[in-house]
Amino acid sequence: MILSIIISIIVSFIATFLIVPKTIGYLRRIGIVVKDVHKSPVNKIPISGGLAVMSGLFLGLMTYIFIQTFFSANPGQLIWLLAAMTSILIITLVGFVDDLLVRFDKKEQMYLGLKRWQKPLLVLPAAIPLIAVKAGVSEIFVPLIGVVNLAYLYPLILVPIGLVGAANMVNLLEGLNGLGTGMGIIYTFSLGIFAYVNKVPEAAALSLITCGALIAFFWFNKVPARILPGDSLTYLLGAVIACVAIIGNVEKAALIISIPFFIEFFLKLRGRFKKETIGYVKKDKLYSKYKKVYSIPHIFMRTGKFTEKQIVWYIILIESVFALAIWFI
Repeated sequence: MILSIIISIIVSFIATFLIVPKTIGYLRRIGIVVKDVHKSPVNKIPISGGLAVMSGLFLGLMTYIFIQTFFSANPGQLIWLLAAMTSILIITLVGFVDDLLVRFDKKEQMYLGLKRWQKPLLVLPAAIPLIAVKAGVSEIFVPLIGVVNLAYLYPLILVPIGLVGAANMVNLLEGLNGLGTGMGIIYTFSLGIFAYVNKVPEAAALSLITCGALIAFFWFNKVPARILPGDSLTYLLGAVIACVAIIGNVEKAALIISIPFFIEFFLKLRGRFKKETIGYVKKDKLYSKYKKVYSIPHIFMRTGKFTEKQIVWYIILIESVFALAIWFI
């Protein structure tokens, strides 16, 4: 079991590492580029790196399914993995469409793609594959109450809500080179190990194979980035969190690692979702465009003492604290 996961992680890493340069060239040719505003001088780089990560994840998961099907006496719930893969693919495509439509809105003074109400509606069909195979366990632990059996409410209500919520949640905390990718490496690794220890190999495989693809992508996305993740990757990562939680029955752990995103949600809500995470650069330091804090990076930007790279690593460190917390809470 562990050997098949390791082999699949390696396949995912190598595939992503080889595909990213091709993706960069392709996106440049078709004009899917945006300004990297945290650099001086400002330059344009490709967006929608989720396409490359999706490719690596797909090949890694197919490798795992192949090994388990032909060489394992107990292949496990592979149908759940296939359903999860389909859901993630659908959500990634929605994110790619959002990247294709991205434009700078002069009125809002920010980059916009799909309208806010369109995103959850387009993501909703991604829940169908997981609903169709009744993925997950309907019995969940509720604090102060205990174990509650939700029966059909789980696949028909909680699964769609979880997918839509997670995809849009991860999309909130982005805007700096390597931020979303770095955080993703931390929580996919932590969730993967947690699922494996709790004897849910399918969830462990999905999370760790994603981690392998992200490590390869981080090489191209770290400061200074050669490609940006775009909504295709942030949506993908949200879908992975939701799918791992569902098929691994590790909802509690998924909620804990998502705490930074919940904090980001309330900060963005404070600004009515009209305040950007990004700031502006001055003498290599990042500054916020606002007097108040509307995003976690703004906490650092307000001081004017940190570079983009430093802010990214500090937030990754914060995510690491919550990733460790799942083992103790």
